[in-house]
Amino acid sequence: MSESVTIIFEKRDGERIEVAARTGASVMETAVVNNVAGIEAECGGSCICATCHVYCDHVADGVLDEMSPIEDDMLDLAAAERRPSSRLSCQIRVGPALDRAVFVIPEAQF
Repeated sequence: MSESVTIIFEKRDGERIEVAARTGASVMETAVVNNVAGIEAECGGSCICATCHVYCDHVADGVLDEMSPIEDDMLDLAAAERRPSSRLSCQIRVGPALDRAVFVIPEAQF
């Protein structure tokens, strides 16, 4: 049985949704399994659509792996404003260091 940690998704209105996240899964997979609105994941985690964009303002420095050049390029195509804390949730793997981490769901700007 896989271990799990709690991660938190914060909506634009400040509402927080706490979910159990299986270690080894991506933050995007966790959002999809828990029906978290705002994480569309159209490409299923292939890093080719930017519909799983999140802000990682509340994640401690050094916890996340470095962003790949492909993820960096895809974030330029995100519908919401790109910020220094922007990441694609399909590229973030859940591990013990993410316990109680907060991922902010941006409001898409079409």
